[in-house]
Amino acid sequence: MIKPHGADVLLPRLVTDVDKRRELLAEARELPSLLLNSAAAANAVMLGGGYFTPLTGFMNLADSLSVAKNMQTTDGLFWPVPVMNLAVDVSSIEGAARIALRDPNVEGNPLMAIMDVAAVEDVAEDQLDTMTEQVYGTQDRDHPGVAVFRSLGNYCISGPVQVLNLSYFATDFGDTFKTAVEIREEIARRGWETVVAFQTRNPMHRAHEELCRLAKERLNADGIVIHMLLGKLKAGDIPAAVRDACIRKMVDEYFPENTVMVCGYGFDMLYAGPREALLHALFRQNMGATHLIVGRDHAGVGDYYGPFDAQAIFDELPQGGLEIRIFAADHTAYSKKLKRVVMMREAENHTPEDYVILSGTKFRQILEQGIAPPPEFARPEVAEILMAHYRSAAQKSKD
Repeated sequence: MIKPHGADVLLPRLVTDVDKRRELLAEARELPSLLLNSAAAANAVMLGGGYFTPLTGFMNLADSLSVAKNMQTTDGLFWPVPVMNLAVDVSSIEGAARIALRDPNVEGNPLMAIMDVAAVEDVAEDQLDTMTEQVYGTQDRDHPGVAVFRSLGNYCISGPVQVLNLSYFATDFGDTFKTAVEIREEIARRGWETVVAFQTRNPMHRAHEELCRLAKERLNADGIVIHMLLGKLKAGDIPAAVRDACIRKMVDEYFPENTVMVCGYGFDMLYAGPREALLHALFRQNMGATHLIVGRDHAGVGDYYGPFDAQAIFDELPQGGLEIRIFAADHTAYSKKLKRVVMMREAENHTPEDYVILSGTKFRQILEQGIAPPPEFARPEVAEILMAHYRSAAQKSKD
């Protein structure tokens, strides 16, 4: 199986030993507390589950700036996006060497982790500007990822963590949420060696389905891991529970048994385009995938990135930066001529009229009106789940 990034074995920060957990939980009651923001909480979940191997905790300012500028930490580890614990106010932990980190996304703000505080640093506006520009490629506050990042605060709290709680992901998505440790174990149990990962924050339409099938066939892969984001999205995106139901229905109906794993991870979407594509590849290597499908406008939003920037950035990787490889995909669509889904760059003698293509906006409009999308675009079983979601949402808005 492919090695984890920067380590021989996964290094999850989740404390699973019962006695150690009991000891840490008792200690936390006496420690100063910091209420995390959702972005930092998501980083803690990824650290806990081993997805961010070999990191042991949150980056300091020097590492964060180095990662933003050079895609490596100050000691040379390849990393594409800073993993930070930023805060607006640190008065509650002033002078503390060890603190309790609390969950902002669960009622009552339960304990999430214990952190050894290596440093609490002021982050200047020009340093935030640098990180924003380098990671997101823009300073535009209308970019949803930029808007979130610039709201997190000017204090950087760094240091190793011991994670005790994987937030709402483990409870709300019990059948879907999996740590990198659990996915590696399942891949090993199935005897898969060549494994294709598919990233999604949306329900999978027929084009996505065929892309997974094409990648598996062309790479002679043993299996596919459809790995969906379960964390926070921008307004208007379809909720995780609905996406989960759609994807599971598609897999059950249209893929052979034991060729696909459906699971999810607890992270908030960054919409950082090329840089986020690299992060997606890194933590898929940690979970055991040998290949990641990177398609048109991967992890993008609006018109901030070129359609294939997220593929081109992999050419900039330093030697040995990542072992995982990408399956570079073109835009896919249903060909009326060939009566199947194709990658458009491979379809000869086609005009735009030869394809069935719906924009995301048009697709949502159709569903909101209660109209079934064309079967060439969405499987009818999947479309029905989506239509029910939009009918319910429309009814709630009326009430």
